[in-house]
Amino acid sequence: MTHDTCPFLVIYVIWHPIFTGGPEIAEVLRQHFRRNLYENISGGAGISVIFRSAILTDTGVPISIDLDDAHSTAIVVLADDFLSTDPAWIKYVQELAIRTDKKGLAARIFPVSIDSNVLARLNIEEQALRWDRWLGTKPELFQLLTSSLTYQFCRMLRHYLEHLRHPTEEDDALEAYLKKVQIFLSHSKHDDKGEEIAYKIRDRLHAGNGLAGFFDVHDIPAGLKFNKVLLQQVRVSAMVAIHTDSYSSREWCRREIIEAKRWSVPLVVANSLNDLDERGFPYMGNVPVVRLDPNENRIDFVIGRLLDEVLKDFLWRCQLMLLQDPAINNIFFVPRPPELISLAILPPEIETPNPIIVYPDPPLSKEEQRLFEEICPRVKLLSLNEWLAGAI
Repeated sequence: MTHDTCPFLVIYVIWHPIFTGGPEIAEVLRQHFRRNLYENISGGAGISVIFRSAILTDTGVPISIDLDDAHSTAIVVLADDFLSTDPAWIKYVQELAIRTDKKGLAARIFPVSIDSNVLARLNIEEQALRWDRWLGTKPELFQLLTSSLTYQFCRMLRHYLEHLRHPTEEDDALEAYLKKVQIFLSHSKHDDKGEEIAYKIRDRLHAGNGLAGFFDVHDIPAGLKFNKVLLQQVRVSAMVAIHTDSYSSREWCRREIIEAKRWSVPLVVANSLNDLDERGFPYMGNVPVVRLDPNENRIDFVIGRLLDEVLKDFLWRCQLMLLQDPAINNIFFVPRPPELISLAILPPEIETPNPIIVYPDPPLSKEEQRLFEEICPRVKLLSLNEWLAGAI
């Protein structure tokens, strides 16, 4: 087993010191990616977010960026009129574009076009995020920016995973980088809201987030069996479970949730209850729950929260690629705190008498540990740091 201390992803945010909006946007990104959501997956205080705005007196631009300090380096350039008309800054960004291109997909520069016409002045080929064309309030723009960047960071980590598997096959890595994240919209058609919300999310996904949406029977090819295709799609997608009044009473909704849990896919529950759920389905817990009313503008928030779960999943898989030892066959890794349904992934006792489930920190609470001990005393539960402390 290896334990690599080099971070999987480091984010740099660059802006011209005269751009008054730069510090606020940069701080939004810092708080988003360094918050508690990521710290237990990536270690320490979350994903590293480093600012580059303060200039050196002899050059008029910030200090250089070391592209070898992390497995993946993302450089977000807030390109406004000040930056795009300052010759020293134009040269700084152009040199970064050249250096990241030489590093391949392990380092990427993401221009954010704050003002119109800045891209032509910068004269770089990288595709930009068009802040200047987005509509909405400032919080809505911040949400769209963080979601768009989160999706790109997912792509970077997917490339890193592919590179670990096939270090000499760059074409395969590029193909993996370009592959979209699929979203499975689990919903009930037996009340007014379920299908309405699913359509709204699907339309929003197709409108501008670059995500491939998988939407129930509309995407099942003719000639294939409904149940096989549906359950297979759950296993390879990130899921939004639209929890309306009739959701828990529908057999296929329950099957989709159970399958998502068994395969540990990224999952967010959108709480869209109107009146009452007579018997809340127990396996909908242990994942983020977001309030979503079809009359409120929160679809982007739901999509963003799901993308956070996808990024966490990629970070976890990166950890496992470096940690797992093929000689150890009694360790089972899960990407979120284990629950009783996690026992379903374990082989029979005759095959693995003393299995260990390893999960992201922090350790489970005592009452959760006690329940596992009563139900299945042969299973040992360890957070990642607890396991590393005993394994290194």
